[in-house]
Amino acid sequence: MSLKPPFFSRRVLLAAFAVFTLLLPCIGARAQTDPLPSWGDGPAKKAIVDLVKTTTDKASPHFVPPEARIATFDQDGTTWVEHPIYTQVVYCLELVPTVVKTRPELKNVEPFKTVLSGDREAIAKLSMKDLEKIAAVTLFGMTVDEFRADVEKWISTAKHPRWDRLYTELTYQPMLEVMRYLRANDFKTYIVTGGGQDFVRTYSYRVYGIPPDQVVGTAGGVKYGYDKSGKPILTKEPRLLLNDNFAGKPEGIHLEIGARPVIAFGNSTGDREMLEYTKAGDGARLALLVLHDDAAREYAYGPAQGLPDTKVGTFTQALYDEAKKNAWSIISMKNDWRKIFAFER
Repeated sequence: MSLKPPFFSRRVLLAAFAVFTLLLPCIGARAQTDPLPSWGDGPAKKAIVDLVKTTTDKASPHFVPPEARIATFDQDGTTWVEHPIYTQVVYCLELVPTVVKTRPELKNVEPFKTVLSGDREAIAKLSMKDLEKIAAVTLFGMTVDEFRADVEKWISTAKHPRWDRLYTELTYQPMLEVMRYLRANDFKTYIVTGGGQDFVRTYSYRVYGIPPDQVVGTAGGVKYGYDKSGKPILTKEPRLLLNDNFAGKPEGIHLEIGARPVIAFGNSTGDREMLEYTKAGDGARLALLVLHDDAAREYAYGPAQGLPDTKVGTFTQALYDEAKKNAWSIISMKNDWRKIFAFER
């Protein structure tokens, strides 16, 4: 007996195809319903999604018009890796030998002497005042165009010693998703950082999709003048205009943004005032802190909740307690993020 293939009428085939075609959008929509796929289904993710829904729904009592939808993000430790030391500090340290060649009198002066020694343990013990001295010498004296070109060149090749990857590859995938999610709902996303404003502006759009005019950072003075050919230039000066850390963050937000954030992200004591300022506004507001508690995939430090103490990205128990008391969301890197970096499998 011969076996014949199953027989389907043309009508049945067309009907099946029509049903399948109708289902395709539903299948695709189901796959795209989660705007934050790298986040675990915990309270932090729910708080973000709920805030977006309630502030963008015109029927909601907490509706926020698009022009007032402001979201601010600290950078170091909030949107990318800050350990074992801030990326911009690495840039400054690597500039020291070049600067000393032009200013040899610094060769035997601290902290430049320690940096030139190459002793990593000694360099790691430098104080914040030491690092500020190094920054004052290495970040000023050049034109803003020369500085931008130099940072762009450096950031395109500089790699983190632990992962041997570009610093710009060590952005947190969950935070990039939040930025895109917020922008898709007509929020303006800003970087508000204690780092150098000019430094971050060189790569902010490429890395975060945030244009330079939406970066608020520590800013130094510039002086207008002319080069040898008579072309107008701006030269960076060792004159502080804005220390965008601690209370400087809300001050900088007022000066450069002109509106109180609806949602703000931070990770350390330097972000406390920005989060307090955000939550003090009327209507629905959300403040969030990233807690680095995953030594296996990134780093673990606090000293909140018994984590190791650190002078880089300090998250004290007092800050943790304030967050709990005032209903700020604490993001556990270990428990809330399914994936930290885009290159993770």
